[in-house]
Amino acid sequence: MPSPPTPSPRATPADPAPARPPCLGLTGGIGAGKSAALRAFAACGASTLSSDEVVHRLYRQPEVIAAVVDRFGPQVLDARGAVDRAALGEHAFAQADGAAFLEGLIHPRVGAERTAWQAVQASQQAPPPLLVCEVPLLFEAGLEDVFDAVLVVTAPEDVRRRRAEARGQPFAARSGRQMGEAEKVARADRVYVNDGSVGGLRAWVAERFQEYSGRPCEGVG
Repeated sequence: MPSPPTPSPRATPADPAPARPPCLGLTGGIGAGKSAALRAFAACGASTLSSDEVVHRLYRQPEVIAAVVDRFGPQVLDARGAVDRAALGEHAFAQADGAAFLEGLIHPRVGAERTAWQAVQASQQAPPPLLVCEVPLLFEAGLEDVFDAVLVVTAPEDVRRRRAEARGQPFAARSGRQMGEAEKVARADRVYVNDGSVGGLRAWVAERFQEYSGRPCEGVG
């Protein structure tokens, strides 16, 4: 009697797609401590994106360099032909619409890079537990609905001014283009007043990491 045919293996359903990791927007005024908070989130195990680092890359793109030189002249370039951001800032803030021009040039490109970055992170076989994007002008650009939650790091004006000036940044010019701290705080989902120790900031970040990722922080302490 012939042997019964060997049944074909049952088709197995495809593995469910991994859940999209929550994405937080991190913002605050100049000198508030956003970068320190972003580093703390990375130490916890979040995947992070710094808008300032994206801007640095964008200013190396030939089409961006050409647009900047066309608007402000070759004096915003250094001896190697690269954009001198300090010189560019001086010229941009000295003109009534200079800063607005740069925002119109750079912000859409930053947004495109952020969207692509989020898609890459979410498509990984094992996505990170949390995404955190540092965006200095988050509210000003109307981006609050882009994120699952918005976190604001703030500090008293004298503290922020001291920190900014210690880094050689023009506090008055930059803060003048930013939304007031009180309004940012009112519109945020979570707020930290960063006028104490770095340890205090890291502890707050660890709490927020666990709150939004559902996992304990890996490395802040």
